[in-house]
Amino acid sequence: MPWMVTFFGILVVPLGIVSIYFIVIQPIVIGTWCTLCLLAALAMLVMIPFALDELVAMGQFLLWSRRAGKPFWRTFLMGDAMPGGAVGTGDELGSMRAAFIDMGRGATLPWTLVVSVGIGVLLMFTRLLFATTGVMANNDHAVGALVVTVAIIATAEVARPLRFVNVILGAWLVIAPWLLSGASLAASWTSVAAGLVLAALSLPRGRRSGEHYAGWDRYVL
Repeated sequence: MPWMVTFFGILVVPLGIVSIYFIVIQPIVIGTWCTLCLLAALAMLVMIPFALDELVAMGQFLLWSRRAGKPFWRTFLMGDAMPGGAVGTGDELGSMRAAFIDMGRGATLPWTLVVSVGIGVLLMFTRLLFATTGVMANNDHAVGALVVTVAIIATAEVARPLRFVNVILGAWLVIAPWLLSGASLAASWTSVAAGLVLAALSLPRGRRSGEHYAGWDRYVL
């Protein structure tokens, strides 16, 4: 039922991105954070990697259906089946543990992405750690939130190439202290070091779970 997957994706991905946007602008616009908003945004963000492989599979299924000459909207609204498929009995998972394992398929947690998340969190708190002020403080907060967002979404193997965005963010962190005001000498060199490390961490693909995604495999770089 592609329409069900589509609405699920709309609930998770766009709303998750909107939540993250509000987190980015909170200290910039109103000067403080909302703890409940932070928790809600994190909950939405964590859901995104587990939804992406379903969205990719749905897109592949609709493309196959259209190439097979089947009506797009009928397939989208009424559903269909691949040749050789079978009707599920509902008890394939067997246990709650098996359900959780199956839910996590297609998402892995390479240490490079874990450290990238740590760097992003560090950047979000440079106001407190280094007394950074003004434009540089706002920059660190916004870039830090983006780094965390990119790294967490990239834990989904189908979205693993997204980590290259952090290479660009890392390059910006290297030059930002010399272009923006509000950073101490310690904060400036911390930004440079964080940018270099972040860029280096974003180059390796990291381990894969062994899952395959048909024609999408070539995009898992």
